[in-house]
Parts: sequence; C-alpha cells; structure tokens
Amino acid sequence: MDYNDSIIKIKGIGEKTQKTFRKIGIETVQDLLEHYPRDYEEFGMPMPIAQVSEGSVATIEAYLGITPRLKRVRHLQILNVQVRDSSGTLLLTWFNMPFLMNRLSMGTRYLFRGKVGFKNGVLVMEQPQIFFNKEDYYKLLKVLQPIYPLTEGISNKLIIKSMHEVHNNLKFAKDYIPRRICREYSLMDRTKALKEIHFPKDRNTMKKARERLAFDEFFLYSLALRRMRDSKTLSPTEYPMKEIKECDDLIDNLPYSLTKAQQLVWGEIKRDMTSELAMNRLIQGDVGSGKTILAVLALLMAVKNGYQASIMVPTEVLAKQHYKSFCSMLSELDLSVCLLVGSMTAKEKNEAYERIREHKADIIVGTHALIQEKVEYDNLALVITDEQHRFGVKQREELMTKGKKPHVLVMSATPIPRTLAIILYGDLDISIVDELPARRLPIKNCVVNTNYRPTAYRFIENQVALGRQAYVICPMVEESEMIEAENVIDYTQQIKEAMPSHISIEYLHGKMRPKEKNNIMERFAEGEIHVLVSTTVVEVGVNVQNATVMMVENAERFGLAQLHQLRGRVGRGEHQSYCIFVCGTRSKEAKDRLEILNKSNDGFYIAEEDLKLRGPGDLFGIRQSGDLEFKIGNIYTDASILKLAAQAAKSLDDDEAEKIFMENPHLEDKILNQSSGTL
Repeated sequence: MDYNDSIIKIKGIGEKTQKTFRKIGIETVQDLLEHYPRDYEEFGMPMPIAQVSEGSVATIEAYLGITPRLKRVRHLQILNVQVRDSSGTLLLTWFNMPFLMNRLSMGTRYLFRGKVGFKNGVLVMEQPQIFFNKEDYYKLLKVLQPIYPLTEGISNKLIIKSMHEVHNNLKFAKDYIPRRICREYSLMDRTKALKEIHFPKDRNTMKKARERLAFDEFFLYSLALRRMRDSKTLSPTEYPMKEIKECDDLIDNLPYSLTKAQQLVWGEIKRDMTSELAMNRLIQGDVGSGKTILAVLALLMAVKNGYQASIMVPTEVLAKQHYKSFCSMLSELDLSVCLLVGSMTAKEKNEAYERIREHKADIIVGTHALIQEKVEYDNLALVITDEQHRFGVKQREELMTKGKKPHVLVMSATPIPRTLAIILYGDLDISIVDELPARRLPIKNCVVNTNYRPTAYRFIENQVALGRQAYVICPMVEESEMIEAENVIDYTQQIKEAMPSHISIEYLHGKMRPKEKNNIMERFAEGEIHVLVSTTVVEVGVNVQNATVMMVENAERFGLAQLHQLRGRVGRGEHQSYCIFVCGTRSKEAKDRLEILNKSNDGFYIAEEDLKLRGPGDLFGIRQSGDLEFKIGNIYTDASILKLAAQAAKSLDDDEAEKIFMENPHLEDKILNQSSGTL
C-alpha cells in the first residue's frame, strides 16, 4: 500500500463509504493517515456518584432508581433515567434512543460513562455509554482511545479499524528532515510518530509524536517561505515608480489627520514602491486602525505612475463597500475603478474583463474572482490582499502571477503576536499600525451570564430606538442533540418574541446560498434590518458604521482572537459602541479568559495574553478561526515548536534545502495549500 493509493484499497471501505470520506477531505491513504485524532479517551476506575462534578467525564457503577421515562419534544425523543449508588443519585439523558427502555432493567447494576453537565439546577450525564458487561469496560482501563473528527456516515470505530489496516500494510516513506536536525532537536522518528499519534502507548508518547508532526509542518512551511522570499529578494521591480503629488493632496483633504503609526507605515510603503526591488509588505493593524486609507494611497500611487492596481478581499459585501468608498474618495481624480465579483451576470463580467484587459480600468476591486483565468491585466503593478488570514499563500501567489512580479501589499487585522508574525509571514516585511485614530470612541465591554439576557434585549431595543443597529452572534446554525449552545434559527425566533414587532430581525449563517447571504448583509448595511442574528460569518471586515451593539452568546466557545474580530464589527462610526459577552458556563477558566477582552480593546495585547493563558501545554485547544490552519500544528498553542522549526529551517544551507524539495517535489505545494486560510 502506498501513500497516494485511493482509500478504496483499504479493507472495509467500499464506494459508498469512499464518497462519505470525501466529505471530510479524505481521498488517499495519506489523507487518512493525516486525519489526526482531535482528542483521546482515557478510561479510569468508576467513581461514586457523590464525587462527579460539572464538566468532568466520569464513569459510575449504578442501578435504576425509578422506571425510565420517555417524552417527546418536537422531533426529539428524550429518555430520562435516574440512577443511584450508595452515595447518591444522578440523572441520565439519552436523545432519540427509545430502545434503551427495553434494554435497561430495574435493580441491575450497569457502568455508565459520559460528560457531566448542569441543567435546570441539577447535575446530568447526557448520552452516556452503557457497559452491560463490566469485563468489557475493565479491558479499556489505561488504554488511550483516539477520537476523530467525524461526519454523518463515518463512525469513530470505522476510522480506527481503517487506521489499523493502513498501519499494518503501508510502506512508510523515508524521513525528509535531515538526521542532524532530528538529533539536534530530539525529534521522534517520523514513522513512529505517525503510528503513535493514532495509537499511543501513553500520553507522554502521544505528546512527543504530536510535537514531531507539528514540527514537520512548521519546518516545511518555513522552508517554502524562505524559498519564496529568496526568489523575490533577487527580483528587481518591473514597475519603477516615483512619489506623486496626488497622494499628498488626498491626505491633506481627508476630514481627519493620519495617526503617527499611519504616517510611519505610509513612509515605508512609499520607500518600497520607489525602490529598485518589488515591495512585499504585510500591514498588521488592529480592527479599526485605519489600514484601508493606506491601501487607497498605495493604489493611487501605482495608478498615477501609469499602471493598474488591484485589491482582493474575501467577501462580496466587503468588495462592494470598498468599491463605493474608493469611487467616492477618488471621484475628483482622473481614474477608473472597476468591480469584479462572482455574483455579477455574465454580461457584467465580460464588460469588466474587457475594461481590465484594455486598461480602461485603473483600480480593480474584487473577491477571488480576480484570479480567474479569464482575467487579463495590462501592466498590473500593485496587488493588495485585504484580510490576509482569509486567503492562503497560494491565492496571494496566484494574484501575483497576473502581473510581472508586481509590488505586493498584504493587510491583516488578525492579532498575531509579533514574534509569531515574523515567522508566519517570513516572505514579507512587516509594518504594524499600533495606534487607533483619536476620533474612535473605545468600545465598552461587559461579561455576563445568561440571566442578563432580558436586560441586554432592553438595551438593544433602546439602541434601535436611537436609530442604531445590533449584531447577535450564536455558535451554531441549528439545534444539536449533543451540544448545548445557542443556535441562529431558534434564537432568532426567541428574540423576535422578546422584542417589539416593529424591530426588524433577520438571521444569517454560512449554510445559506451566497446570493441570499449578500442580500441580507446589504440590507443590514442599508439599515433595513435592525438586529442581525448570525454565526461568525460576519467576522470579516464588513463596515456598518451604524451598528453599535455586538452581543455574543456562548462566548466561551470562541477563541479570543475571533471574539476580538467580532467586536471589531462595531465601534466603526461616531456613536458609542458596546460589546456584551454572554458566558454560558460557570467555569472560572472560561470567565477568566473573557475578562481579558473585558479589560482591553487592544488586539495585540489580547493575542499575547491568550497565548500565555492557553500555553503550549493545551494540546487540543480551540483553533482560532481564520488563522493559518495546519493539520496538527496550532500557531498559538505550539508557538514554541513553531519558533524551533523556523530556526531549524533557517540553519539549512541552500543545498540542503534544495535537496529536500528535489527529493520530495510534492512537499512545497502540499504545505502551502494545507496552511492556507479558508475563503
């Protein structure tokens, strides 16, 4: 069996199962091998009911205290059972498993295992496993069982069975990291790591396997970036430029003054664009720090030097907002701004293609539609990508290939600590806009529990009465039997019932069709919708200046960087804005994390504190949505490994680095594709 073989070669996987695996991105043996466990289950000795606590996974040995009761709530069949032992009683709940009524007998002792929660004032174990035979349970003691990310039709048991087949039959490849690096950094053998990550002897072995595989991802990523940087450093620019008066005039005519940080970064951009080498610069600035005006100035400089310039953003709504603001800001100058997004009609797209090709368009604003084959530029000298964390390195490179080594400016509002940014964006020079405009009022924050919700609703009503708007964020789209968290669809109905009927309330989520999403977002931007209930689909830089309230339900379920991005959707206008973080758990750790956001609006401080709080020991921490995503490495929790891997990659001489890519030609594309953010 080889890495590139289809998974259909694995015993027990047929055509139907193959199609289901494809839904989670698994097509080859290598894909399966790199589908790493999200956690491990460790079975301990049963404990008395009196000792179980909220949030813990526990095993109890108990018997039924009363006859099981089955009730129906909408599409759910809920089975409630009270069990007892000599120390106390505990409520067990199963969803859509009515057959258990016939399997469980009064007076018989069973082993139950599951997560303990707190509901309606009592401890409850939901959807626990039942061990009818004690021997089956005791065999599992002290064995780590992998728990994999799943989809409907794929069970954990099937993945474990398939993984055993692969481990027994695969011809493992030679290690591509030089032996001296493995020795110097005390790395586990790669083949052993690939086996131990799935079926570890113990937690310490699993930790070492995971460290090795995360090191590999970061090492190869650093090598690929080094290669890209070297090729750019040697490239003289094809588009010589000089400073132009129109940029100074635009700055003088702004209704505000640039901050010192903006002035400093604009100076760096000008130096880059007028030098003999092509610019490759990242602007990292907090939400609302004023990066967009710097992009406008760079676009204007390129265009007034006789070239074309483009800016690629991750959503159509944002592209249209930029298009309108650029047209307004540059209306008195002799230049043409063109919009290109996926929802345009074929006729509109063809007209845009022609304008771009014949240089009748100077500034082109769009989504990933800008990198389609049909788009031909005439003298594309500047490429800007906004919200870099939503694009990957490969997409940035694709847009660059539309010009002859154009100047590149990348903008990101993701608060990544500078020490990590230098490594992750190793192919770019970094500028930081670390000052907010004086005209911006600081957002007022509060962390509350669910009892505060009625008060929050009244507050939103008052804001709407003043002519303002609000976002309410829920972690889920629909109700889940297994996860107790607010969902967009049910919550929208709940908030409609709690608020006066004249308040317009709509919902938005990622499963909606793009056209439908754009329509909702545009209506919100126009003020037709007063309250928007949404998933995190709104986190990308949409600018609705009239929105003054951001309320996040189950805030403990989000990473701090993501919560900070969400908070950045308000506070963009002249009015005071507010952010309400609703914590759905009594956990002190969760509340401590949210207090970081409560005390500060500084994204870089929040990123540093988040890193300290979670630390490298948090092996399976929450992945920050939108960041560079590796299959096993996490740039926050594995920051120390990232730094070591980058150091190791830097220590290779050119011949050693080239040898790795020569012997493994697939690696560069693989690692850059894998570490791309999602659109």
